[in-house]
Amino acid sequence: MISSQQGRSRIRVRLKEKEKRETATLETDHHYLLQKAEKELEKLIGVENVKTMVREIYAWIHINRCREKHQLKTVEQSMHMIFKGSPGTGKTTAARLLGRLFKDLGFLQKGHFIEAERADLVGEYIGQTAQKTRELVQKASGGILFIDEAYALARGGEKDFGKEAVDTLVKAMEDHKQSFILILAGYSREMDAFLDLNPGLPSRFPLQLEFPDFSVQQLMRIAERLLVEREYIWTERAKTKFEQALQQRKSSVREPFSNGRYIRNTIEQAIRQHAVRTMREHNEHDVDALKTLSDRDF
Repeated sequence: MISSQQGRSRIRVRLKEKEKRETATLETDHHYLLQKAEKELEKLIGVENVKTMVREIYAWIHINRCREKHQLKTVEQSMHMIFKGSPGTGKTTAARLLGRLFKDLGFLQKGHFIEAERADLVGEYIGQTAQKTRELVQKASGGILFIDEAYALARGGEKDFGKEAVDTLVKAMEDHKQSFILILAGYSREMDAFLDLNPGLPSRFPLQLEFPDFSVQQLMRIAERLLVEREYIWTERAKTKFEQALQQRKSSVREPFSNGRYIRNTIEQAIRQHAVRTMREHNEHDVDALKTLSDRDF
Protein backbone atom coordinates (compact mmCIF):
# COMPACT_ATOMS: atom_id res chain seq x y z
CA MET A 1 0.00 0.00 0.00
CA ILE A 2 1.40 3.43 -1.02
CA SER A 3 1.43 6.13 1.65
CA SER A 4 0.23 9.65 0.87
CA GLN A 5 3.80 10.92 1.22
CA GLN A 6 5.07 8.36 -1.30
CA GLY A 7 2.24 9.34 -3.65
CA ARG A 8 3.17 13.01 -3.46
CA SER A 9 6.82 12.12 -4.04
CA ARG A 10 5.94 10.14 -7.18
CA ILE A 11 3.80 13.01 -8.46
CA ARG A 12 6.73 15.41 -7.97
CA VAL A 13 9.03 13.06 -9.89
CA ARG A 14 6.52 12.81 -12.76
CA LEU A 15 6.12 16.58 -12.85
CA LYS A 16 9.90 17.05 -13.01
CA GLU A 17 10.15 14.50 -15.82
CA LYS A 18 7.35 16.26 -17.69
CA GLU A 19 9.11 19.61 -17.20
CA LYS A 20 12.35 18.15 -18.60
CA ARG A 21 10.51 16.79 -21.64
CA GLU A 22 8.80 20.15 -22.24
CA THR A 23 12.13 21.96 -21.88
CA ALA A 24 13.79 19.59 -24.36
CA THR A 25 10.90 20.05 -26.78
CA LEU A 26 11.09 23.82 -26.37
CA GLU A 27 14.83 23.83 -27.05
CA THR A 28 14.35 21.58 -30.09
CA ASP A 29 11.65 23.92 -31.40
CA HIS A 30 13.92 26.92 -30.88
CA HIS A 31 16.81 25.25 -32.68
CA TYR A 32 14.43 24.34 -35.48
CA LEU A 33 13.83 28.08 -35.85
CA LEU A 34 17.58 28.64 -36.10
CA GLN A 35 17.84 25.94 -38.76
CA LYS A 36 14.93 27.55 -40.61
CA ALA A 37 16.61 30.95 -40.35
CA GLU A 38 19.89 29.58 -41.67
CA LYS A 39 18.07 27.94 -44.57
CA GLU A 40 16.54 31.31 -45.43
CA LEU A 41 19.93 32.99 -45.09
CA GLU A 42 21.42 30.54 -47.58
CA LYS A 43 19.34 32.33 -50.22
CA LEU A 44 21.51 35.40 -49.71
CA ILE A 45 24.83 35.40 -51.56
CA GLY A 46 27.61 37.07 -49.60
CA VAL A 47 26.55 39.22 -46.61
CA GLU A 48 28.29 36.92 -44.11
CA ASN A 49 28.03 39.64 -41.46
CA VAL A 50 24.22 39.49 -41.69
CA LYS A 51 24.30 35.73 -41.19
CA THR A 52 26.60 36.13 -38.17
CA MET A 53 24.34 38.80 -36.68
CA VAL A 54 21.22 36.62 -37.02
CA ARG A 55 22.96 33.73 -35.23
CA GLU A 56 24.00 36.07 -32.42
CA ILE A 57 20.48 37.45 -32.04
CA TYR A 58 18.98 33.96 -32.07
CA ALA A 59 21.40 32.87 -29.32
CA TRP A 60 20.60 36.00 -27.27
CA ILE A 61 16.81 35.46 -27.53
CA HIS A 62 17.15 31.75 -26.70
CA ILE A 63 19.42 32.28 -23.67
CA ASN A 64 17.23 35.14 -22.44
CA ARG A 65 14.29 32.73 -22.40
CA CYS A 66 16.36 30.16 -20.52
CA ARG A 67 17.38 32.82 -17.97
CA GLU A 68 13.76 33.89 -17.54
CA LYS A 69 12.76 30.28 -16.89
CA HIS A 70 15.29 30.16 -14.04
CA GLN A 71 14.13 33.50 -12.58
CA LEU A 72 17.24 35.36 -13.76
CA LYS A 73 17.12 38.89 -15.13
CA THR A 74 16.61 39.19 -18.86
CA VAL A 75 18.49 41.83 -20.81
CA GLU A 76 16.77 44.05 -23.35
CA GLN A 77 18.75 45.16 -26.38
CA SER A 78 18.03 47.60 -29.16
CA MET A 79 17.84 46.00 -32.61
CA HIS A 80 17.85 49.22 -34.67
CA MET A 81 20.34 48.97 -37.55
CA ILE A 82 22.38 50.85 -40.13
CA PHE A 83 22.94 49.18 -43.52
CA LYS A 84 25.78 50.67 -45.59
CA GLY A 85 26.55 49.78 -49.19
CA SER A 86 26.07 50.41 -52.88
CA PRO A 87 22.78 49.71 -54.70
CA GLY A 88 22.07 46.07 -55.46
CA THR A 89 24.17 44.62 -52.63
CA GLY A 90 21.23 43.01 -50.86
CA LYS A 91 20.29 45.61 -48.24
CA THR A 92 16.55 45.61 -48.96
CA THR A 93 16.44 41.83 -49.45
CA ALA A 94 18.22 41.27 -46.13
CA ALA A 95 15.86 43.66 -44.32
CA ARG A 96 12.77 41.86 -45.65
CA LEU A 97 14.24 38.52 -44.60
CA LEU A 98 15.07 39.81 -41.11
CA GLY A 99 11.44 40.83 -40.63
CA ARG A 100 10.27 37.27 -41.26
CA LEU A 101 13.02 35.73 -39.13
CA PHE A 102 12.42 38.02 -36.15
CA LYS A 103 8.71 37.25 -36.29
CA ASP A 104 9.48 33.51 -36.20
CA LEU A 105 11.78 34.08 -33.22
CA GLY A 106 9.08 36.02 -31.40
CA PHE A 107 11.01 39.29 -31.36
CA LEU A 108 8.59 41.06 -33.71
CA GLN A 109 4.83 40.64 -33.54
CA LYS A 110 4.09 40.87 -37.27
CA GLY A 111 7.42 40.94 -39.11
CA HIS A 112 6.03 43.01 -41.98
CA PHE A 113 8.25 45.34 -44.00
CA ILE A 114 7.61 49.04 -44.60
CA GLU A 115 9.97 50.79 -47.01
CA ALA A 116 10.16 54.57 -47.02
CA GLU A 117 12.20 57.48 -48.35
CA ARG A 118 12.47 61.19 -47.56
CA ALA A 119 9.19 62.13 -49.29
CA ASP A 120 7.27 59.68 -47.07
CA LEU A 121 8.45 61.42 -43.89
CA VAL A 122 9.05 65.09 -44.70
CA GLY A 123 6.13 67.46 -45.17
CA GLU A 124 5.92 70.90 -46.73
CA TYR A 125 4.46 72.77 -43.76
CA ILE A 126 5.19 73.17 -40.04
CA GLY A 127 3.86 70.20 -38.05
CA GLN A 128 3.24 68.05 -41.12
CA THR A 129 6.57 66.21 -40.92
CA ALA A 130 6.16 64.99 -37.34
CA GLN A 131 2.66 63.74 -38.13
CA LYS A 132 3.75 61.91 -41.29
CA THR A 133 6.69 60.32 -39.47
CA ARG A 134 4.58 59.20 -36.50
CA GLU A 135 2.01 57.67 -38.85
CA LEU A 136 4.76 55.77 -40.66
CA VAL A 137 6.15 54.45 -37.36
CA GLN A 138 2.65 53.36 -36.35
CA LYS A 139 2.24 51.58 -39.68
CA ALA A 140 5.53 49.74 -39.06
CA SER A 141 4.60 48.71 -35.50
CA GLY A 142 5.41 45.03 -35.01
CA GLY A 143 7.67 44.99 -38.05
CA ILE A 144 10.56 46.72 -39.79
CA LEU A 145 10.71 50.33 -40.99
CA PHE A 146 13.36 50.57 -43.72
CA ILE A 147 14.41 54.06 -44.81
CA ASP A 148 16.60 54.04 -47.91
CA GLU A 149 19.01 56.91 -48.62
CA ALA A 150 18.39 58.10 -45.06
CA TYR A 151 21.02 60.84 -45.43
CA ALA A 152 18.54 62.70 -47.66
CA LEU A 153 16.81 63.69 -44.42
CA ALA A 154 19.81 65.88 -43.58
CA ARG A 155 19.80 67.76 -46.88
CA GLY A 156 18.23 71.17 -47.30
CA GLY A 157 19.86 73.30 -44.60
CA GLU A 158 18.70 74.51 -41.20
CA LYS A 159 15.17 75.45 -42.29
CA ASP A 160 14.51 72.06 -43.88
CA PHE A 161 12.00 69.78 -42.15
CA GLY A 162 14.25 66.73 -42.53
CA LYS A 163 15.77 67.32 -39.09
CA GLU A 164 12.27 67.22 -37.59
CA ALA A 165 11.76 63.79 -39.15
CA VAL A 166 15.02 62.55 -37.62
CA ASP A 167 14.07 63.93 -34.19
CA THR A 168 10.65 62.27 -34.41
CA LEU A 169 12.24 58.95 -35.35
CA VAL A 170 14.66 59.18 -32.41
CA LYS A 171 11.77 59.81 -30.02
CA ALA A 172 9.84 56.86 -31.47
CA MET A 173 12.89 54.64 -30.98
CA GLU A 174 12.93 55.60 -27.30
CA ASP A 175 9.18 55.36 -26.74
CA HIS A 176 8.66 52.09 -28.64
CA LYS A 177 11.95 50.25 -28.13
CA GLN A 178 10.69 46.72 -28.62
CA SER A 179 7.71 47.31 -30.91
CA PHE A 180 9.51 47.90 -34.21
CA ILE A 181 12.98 47.84 -35.78
CA LEU A 182 14.27 50.89 -37.65
CA ILE A 183 16.83 50.29 -40.40
CA LEU A 184 18.52 53.28 -42.07
CA ALA A 185 20.27 52.44 -45.33
CA GLY A 186 22.39 54.06 -48.01
CA TYR A 187 25.85 54.51 -49.52
CA SER A 188 28.64 54.01 -46.95
CA ARG A 189 30.28 57.43 -47.31
CA GLU A 190 27.00 59.35 -47.21
CA MET A 191 25.72 57.34 -44.22
CA ASP A 192 28.94 58.04 -42.28
CA ALA A 193 28.60 61.77 -43.01
CA PHE A 194 24.94 61.66 -41.96
CA LEU A 195 25.81 60.00 -38.64
CA ASP A 196 28.63 62.50 -38.04
CA LEU A 197 26.12 65.37 -38.36
CA ASN A 198 23.96 63.80 -35.65
CA PRO A 199 26.24 62.90 -32.70
CA GLY A 200 23.43 61.19 -30.78
CA LEU A 201 22.50 58.83 -33.62
CA PRO A 202 25.33 56.25 -33.83
CA SER A 203 24.77 54.98 -30.28
CA ARG A 204 21.08 54.41 -31.05
CA PHE A 205 22.01 51.99 -33.84
CA PRO A 206 24.16 49.30 -32.19
CA LEU A 207 24.02 47.10 -35.28
CA GLN A 208 25.84 48.69 -38.22
CA LEU A 209 26.45 46.38 -41.16
CA GLU A 210 28.53 46.90 -44.29
CA PHE A 211 27.29 45.42 -47.58
CA PRO A 212 30.36 45.22 -49.85
CA ASP A 213 30.13 45.11 -53.63
CA PHE A 214 29.81 41.59 -55.02
CA SER A 215 32.75 39.91 -56.72
CA VAL A 216 32.40 38.73 -60.33
CA GLN A 217 32.10 35.14 -59.06
CA GLN A 218 29.28 36.10 -56.69
CA LEU A 219 27.51 38.03 -59.44
CA MET A 220 27.73 34.99 -61.73
CA ARG A 221 26.12 32.89 -58.98
CA ILE A 222 23.32 35.47 -58.73
CA ALA A 223 22.82 35.33 -62.51
CA GLU A 224 22.66 31.54 -62.54
CA ARG A 225 20.21 31.54 -59.64
CA LEU A 226 17.96 33.99 -61.51
CA LEU A 227 18.01 31.72 -64.57
CA VAL A 228 17.04 28.68 -62.48
CA GLU A 229 14.19 30.61 -60.84
CA ARG A 230 12.88 31.61 -64.27
CA GLU A 231 13.44 28.13 -65.78
CA TYR A 232 16.05 29.20 -68.32
CA ILE A 233 19.49 27.86 -69.15
CA TRP A 234 22.29 29.44 -71.16
CA THR A 235 24.84 28.11 -73.57
CA GLU A 236 28.53 28.16 -72.65
CA ARG A 237 29.11 30.88 -75.24
CA ALA A 238 26.31 32.97 -73.70
CA LYS A 239 27.77 32.50 -70.22
CA THR A 240 31.27 33.46 -71.38
CA LYS A 241 30.01 36.55 -73.22
CA PHE A 242 27.97 37.61 -70.17
CA GLU A 243 30.93 37.16 -67.80
CA GLN A 244 33.29 39.13 -70.05
CA ALA A 245 30.78 41.99 -70.33
CA LEU A 246 30.29 41.86 -66.55
CA GLN A 247 34.02 42.15 -65.84
CA GLN A 248 34.30 45.09 -68.22
CA ARG A 249 31.27 46.86 -66.77
CA LYS A 250 32.37 46.29 -63.18
CA SER A 251 35.82 47.75 -63.83
CA SER A 252 34.37 50.85 -65.51
CA VAL A 253 34.45 54.05 -63.45
CA ARG A 254 32.08 56.02 -65.68
CA GLU A 255 29.06 55.43 -63.45
CA PRO A 256 28.24 53.58 -60.20
CA PHE A 257 27.83 49.83 -60.54
CA SER A 258 24.48 48.50 -59.28
CA ASN A 259 25.62 44.94 -58.46
CA GLY A 260 22.68 42.52 -58.22
CA ARG A 261 20.35 45.05 -59.80
CA TYR A 262 22.59 45.17 -62.88
CA ILE A 263 22.50 41.37 -63.09
CA ARG A 264 18.72 41.23 -62.86
CA ASN A 265 18.23 43.95 -65.47
CA THR A 266 20.70 42.32 -67.88
CA ILE A 267 19.14 38.86 -67.52
CA GLU A 268 15.64 40.28 -68.04
CA GLN A 269 16.79 42.16 -71.14
CA ALA A 270 18.32 38.93 -72.51
CA ILE A 271 15.04 37.10 -71.88
CA ARG A 272 13.20 39.73 -73.94
CA GLN A 273 15.77 39.42 -76.74
CA HIS A 274 15.38 35.62 -76.56
CA ALA A 275 11.60 35.96 -76.93
CA VAL A 276 11.95 38.12 -80.05
CA ARG A 277 14.52 35.74 -81.57
CA THR A 278 12.45 32.64 -80.78
CA MET A 279 9.38 34.14 -82.47
CA ARG A 280 11.41 35.22 -85.49
CA GLU A 281 12.86 31.72 -85.86
CA HIS A 282 9.39 30.11 -85.39
CA ASN A 283 10.62 27.95 -82.49
CA GLU A 284 7.58 28.48 -80.25
CA HIS A 285 6.97 24.71 -79.97
CA ASP A 286 10.58 23.66 -79.37
CA VAL A 287 11.04 23.19 -75.61
CA ASP A 288 14.84 23.45 -75.79
CA ALA A 289 14.60 26.66 -77.79
CA LEU A 290 12.04 28.10 -75.36
CA LYS A 291 14.36 27.74 -72.38
CA THR A 292 17.85 28.31 -73.84
CA LEU A 293 19.53 31.73 -73.96
CA SER A 294 22.28 32.02 -76.57
CA ASP A 295 25.11 34.52 -76.92
CA ARG A 296 22.94 36.38 -79.46
CA ASP A 297 20.59 37.33 -76.61
CA PHE A 298 23.27 39.25 -74.70
